[in-house]
Amino acid sequence: MPHDVHLAFPGKTLPEDYFATRYDVLRRPLGRPPGSERLPDEEEALHAWVALEGRIVAVARAHLLVGDGAAADHAGPGAASIPAFEPLRGPHHASLRPAVQIRQMGVVDSHRGRGFGALVLQHLERAVVDHWQATTGWLQAREGAIGFYERCGWSTFGSCYVIDGVGPHMSMRKSLNSSI
Repeated sequence: MPHDVHLAFPGKTLPEDYFATRYDVLRRPLGRPPGSERLPDEEEALHAWVALEGRIVAVARAHLLVGDGAAADHAGPGAASIPAFEPLRGPHHASLRPAVQIRQMGVVDSHRGRGFGALVLQHLERAVVDHWQATTGWLQAREGAIGFYERCGWSTFGSCYVIDGVGPHMSMRKSLNSSI
């Protein structure tokens, strides 16, 4: 089936369907209110999505990590805390930069297992290398997505932890030097 991969670089306007898909895939199942799919730094992030027959079926975003990655799970009240990536605090953290964090990645249930997640992630990885010269990628994977990310070349580190209201997660990282 023909599909299109789209990228939106920082400062570009995103289609509302992009946020609607993020909400339907990532926030609605958790009982979160509309708007919780948006993060405060959306305009500074790089976004990727796959459209199939006019419908957005896969989404992901990345932002440049200036600090250690500790943040709020979403914009607005009641957001859970997301832990830091400990290696970005260590004595050798400069060798891991520029670093990016992948967040808000998901695929519509009816389109999982068809390669759209890997496709959107691959395009996002290439784009962050081209745009920010990123050398490492970081993410917090929900327990059920760890295998997917491992198949895409990501590695877990540290211990499993729980993000309140979301569930068990593992921190993951990837060298982006070899992904292009």
